Amino acid sequence: MFNFEEELKKLPHTPGVYLMHNKTDEIIYVGKAIDLYNRVHQYFQSGYKRSPKIEKMVSHIAWFEYIICESEIEALVLECNLIKEHRPHYNTMLTDDKSYPYIKITVNEDFPRILFSHQMHRDHARYFGPYTNAGAVKDTIDLLKKLYHLRSCNKKLPQETGLDRPCLYYHIGQCKAPCQGYISKEDYSRQVEQAIHFLTGHHQQTVKELAEKMKQLAADMEFEQAAEVRDLIESIKHIASKQRVDNTTTDDRDVIAMATNNMNEGVISVFFIRNGKMIGREHFHMTGVQSESYGDIMAAFLKQYYASTPFLPKEIILEHEVNEQELIEQYLSERRGNLVHILTPQKGDKAKLLKLARDNAFLVLTQDTEKLKREQARTEGAAKELAELIGVPSAKRLEAFDISHISGYHSVASMVVFENGKARPNEYRKFKLRTIDGPDDYASMREVLTRRFTDERFKVYPDILMMDGGKGQVNIALEVLDELHLNIPVCGMVKDDYHRTRGLYYNNKKVEFPKNTQAFDMVTRLQDEAHRFAIEYHRSLRSKSQVHSILEDIPGIGPARRKDLMGYFKDISRIREASIEELMQAPSMNRNAAEAVYGFFHRE
Repeated sequence: MFNFEEELKKLPHTPGVYLMHNKTDEIIYVGKAIDLYNRVHQYFQSGYKRSPKIEKMVSHIAWFEYIICESEIEALVLECNLIKEHRPHYNTMLTDDKSYPYIKITVNEDFPRILFSHQMHRDHARYFGPYTNAGAVKDTIDLLKKLYHLRSCNKKLPQETGLDRPCLYYHIGQCKAPCQGYISKEDYSRQVEQAIHFLTGHHQQTVKELAEKMKQLAADMEFEQAAEVRDLIESIKHIASKQRVDNTTTDDRDVIAMATNNMNEGVISVFFIRNGKMIGREHFHMTGVQSESYGDIMAAFLKQYYASTPFLPKEIILEHEVNEQELIEQYLSERRGNLVHILTPQKGDKAKLLKLARDNAFLVLTQDTEKLKREQARTEGAAKELAELIGVPSAKRLEAFDISHISGYHSVASMVVFENGKARPNEYRKFKLRTIDGPDDYASMREVLTRRFTDERFKVYPDILMMDGGKGQVNIALEVLDELHLNIPVCGMVKDDYHRTRGLYYNNKKVEFPKNTQAFDMVTRLQDEAHRFAIEYHRSLRSKSQVHSILEDIPGIGPARRKDLMGYFKDISRIREASIEELMQAPSMNRNAAEAVYGFFHRE
């Protein structure tokens, strides 16, 4: 049994992070301290004043642990990571887990590509964003392809120049085919520079040049081409009209305001200003805000949000100062690589932007209170309902598995994860079957589950294992878990004759769902998601297998020689027409290989 009195004496007078556990070993709170001894003692001092939420949290603490750190800033980073990993019940939590798209230009390549990117990586590419509207990002990329003819393919240039024919984008005038050498590196670089200039907000020069081009085409009676240029101009104006200008500066900044109610709920509104232009806004729902001060709530938000977002602005505009402001500024500055300032303006344009953000936060909170309740019932409520229905302690984390194949061809499996009733796509996994030939679903599932539960990269186990099938699949899972000495509840997700979820198979009996329950809807979503994910993976493998070169059918001609042949002759027809002596001129080709290729194409 955990001896609080003795363990409290052992706490060091150093910076660090402490983790509070309940009687089921669940982490219910994560905190940071300059002095672990003093901070943790405060939770257990009878005369120390605590908020009602913290008072309740203390009553559930069964034991605690701590991690010492070299400095307070190191403790802050660790605290952020642990909160994101464990999502403790009594921490003020950011319930949304959103990411925002970017436009990526791979300036680190000889012939840069323009791409849609979900995240910003440290890969020496140039990123523009983040944007809050994925559709607008795709429209902008399409527009830039038409204007500046940048490629978006995965070819490695100039190494793969001339290996394939020009793609469709070349034929519709959206790419100059650098893969064929149709444009020099210098000319292509100028096109890239113009696209970057456009993305930094300089639209007027492009519009002016296109207007002159349209007039010239009309004068030359090229009316169809003139109409295409006119449409490009309208597209540019449409994209530019979505950007609201902040005239105070051209710096990047986030403007953040908050609204709360008396129901332990809050909304934080963030306005994104990039290069002096407002590119969008977003709202974040918070839980666990009752009895918390503005400084505590906003500090929790800043640490959690900016610990995961790839972009950090130069300025963060808030209504009031936050707790540990200097420490958070230091942490964010280290992440950004440049100084980040947290400002609290009282007047001027920045204050007006704050009022706008605050008004939006109150509006969303007023309108979405019922929506928040419904969402909570649909997710966390559904998980609790499922646990009660089958009689297990928790259904917080569910993992579902599904097998997909066509008569055993490219057998694959999917693993999808739901936490608190919500899909966690970043934790999904794909498995390509290694040991099973043919359509043996039971053997396939045995392999997949064994790999899943013996792979050290999987750091957490599910509360319930959900199998796509009935008694047979459940028994396979139980056998695997028994061999590995794991005790995890296993349910089979049973479907009716119309392939619709109708219940569960658990502990050798069927559990029928009451109609119109949140648990039923959640299990249906989980089963459908597992099936969808497996099918998509299977489809992608089939597509890749269909990209097949006739050279692959020649015995003795491996990948290296196929590549050398294509690099030397550029075209299959030239290989087919070559003599043995000519074939031997290609790198890595000897007489035996040349005779094999010649004989393959000239067999009767």
